[in-house]
Amino acid sequence: MKEQGVQEDKLVLLKGVSGAFRPGVLTALMGVSGAGKTTLMDVLAGRKTGGYIEGSIKISGYPKKQETFARISGYCEQNDIHSPHVTVYESLLYSAWLRLPSSVDSKTRKMFIEEVMELVELNPLRNSLVGLPGVSGLSTEQRKRLTIAVELVANPSIIFMDEPTSGLDARAAAIVMRTVRNTVDTGRTVVCTIHQPSIDIFEAFDELFLMKRGGQEIYVGPLGRHSSHLIKYFESIEGVSKIKDGYNPATWMLEVTTTAQELSLGVDFTDLYKNSDLYRRNKQLIQELGQPAPGSKDLYFPTQFSQSFLVQCQACLWKQRWSYWRNPPYTAVRFFFTTFIALMFGTMFWDLGGKHSSRQDLLNALGSMYTAVLFLGVQNSSSVQPVVAVERTVFYREKAAGMYSALPYAFAQILVELPYVFAQAVTYGLIVYAMIGFEWTVEKFFWYLFFMYFTLLYFTFYGMMAVAVTPNHHVASIVAAAFYAIWNLFSGFVVTRPKIPIWWRWYYWACPVAWTLYGLVASQFGDLMDPMSSEGEKLVKYFIEDYFGIKHDFIGVCAVVVAGIAVLFAFIFAVAIKTFNFQKR
Repeated sequence: MKEQGVQEDKLVLLKGVSGAFRPGVLTALMGVSGAGKTTLMDVLAGRKTGGYIEGSIKISGYPKKQETFARISGYCEQNDIHSPHVTVYESLLYSAWLRLPSSVDSKTRKMFIEEVMELVELNPLRNSLVGLPGVSGLSTEQRKRLTIAVELVANPSIIFMDEPTSGLDARAAAIVMRTVRNTVDTGRTVVCTIHQPSIDIFEAFDELFLMKRGGQEIYVGPLGRHSSHLIKYFESIEGVSKIKDGYNPATWMLEVTTTAQELSLGVDFTDLYKNSDLYRRNKQLIQELGQPAPGSKDLYFPTQFSQSFLVQCQACLWKQRWSYWRNPPYTAVRFFFTTFIALMFGTMFWDLGGKHSSRQDLLNALGSMYTAVLFLGVQNSSSVQPVVAVERTVFYREKAAGMYSALPYAFAQILVELPYVFAQAVTYGLIVYAMIGFEWTVEKFFWYLFFMYFTLLYFTFYGMMAVAVTPNHHVASIVAAAFYAIWNLFSGFVVTRPKIPIWWRWYYWACPVAWTLYGLVASQFGDLMDPMSSEGEKLVKYFIEDYFGIKHDFIGVCAVVVAGIAVLFAFIFAVAIKTFNFQKR
């Protein structure tokens, strides 16, 4: 752009735009592609993540407070993003639970949800799973209605809709527009950006806010019956071609206001609008509505979110629990994989756990632990990534809508994994312990389960953490994979700790897998006083101390560190979710 002679350092997307949106009036925000429709909407809704905004936005005459603006507004995004494994009714219940004030009891809340479902015509779908767009669950048009319903249950006074009819056929678009019209008739302020509307859809709007490329308005005012006001305004401009009978006013209006038309007519539509009666009427309207009504009070909310931290955690955990329970491709497959690996290892290392008279027997028993940790750990880490990635896109929308802060979401995501990983560790532990024939004492079995549980946990949290610090799960899997190989190398099995060169030995202590193996080996074999024939009758305990550098009395430290690593990864996941936002607007 600099090469084309643009002088400014900053690109102006919206140039001195002003207007007023009123309750019970449906306003269409239109213009050619790149006119700044979505930009204006994002600015008004406070959803912009970059750039500079100058000017003032007032609500009922009072300056807008962004922190609590989400409490009175709804924003239906162009992409319908919802949790795939909850039903339509649960999606609405969840939204109402977190967004309606805490003074509203559950009975009123449910009654309100029923009314919204009636309004948006979702009753036949109440128990349908939402599913992934284009893969399973609801159709595009049904998802669009769900997007509107999810915002409506928050009972907002102001609703922004970004292209509610895009990607829909004529019938579906008509259903969505009927929903929008019903919403406006309840006395709410609704603003829609709209792209290529049919005559019927265009007629449903009361007012039009038309912009041209460069972010300037060229018509702000009522449409009139059969768009008569709009047609009259543009036909009164000298040189503008008249509209043909039965032609779509929306299409005609965009055709006659192109940059090419401006050049051929030698006019600037913005200047014409700024000198019209319509502009003066709008200025007067803004002046009137910009003053607070006598006796009115500014909106005040004591907190940013409508529910307490505890309720936010409860609601997030409730949704995550259903999401996991209804996601067998993730939860059940992981469970079957664990059972299969356990049986495979059990038969492969059959009864080796009790043999330690020779070095090879002992190394085989250690090998069963080493392979299990890496096999299951890496599987857990890589399978959790797509699940977290899908939920994170939903999290961005819900957080922007002011439903909850980042920490309750992160806690729920962490907590929901605990029982699943526990079931996995117990299943694996019982099968393998019995088949490999380790020593059956309460203490040794407990330590085996303890280390397996926390190891699977930190691998799972590591996968989640990798997603949280990267833009998507494809990048996350590449980043995560780099460390699997390094952890494998420094685990103390491929090269034992005493054999690692001194300049690399520090990483052995930083490697999570090394701590797990240390704990498992020390707890199983670190106290055995049996002589080893291949080592000249040396006791197992002393062989392990000399060969691996593993001491039995260090188990407690290992237990604390392995649990600590799981907590650390979970903590980094929570912090990353809170601080990083990869969704740029």
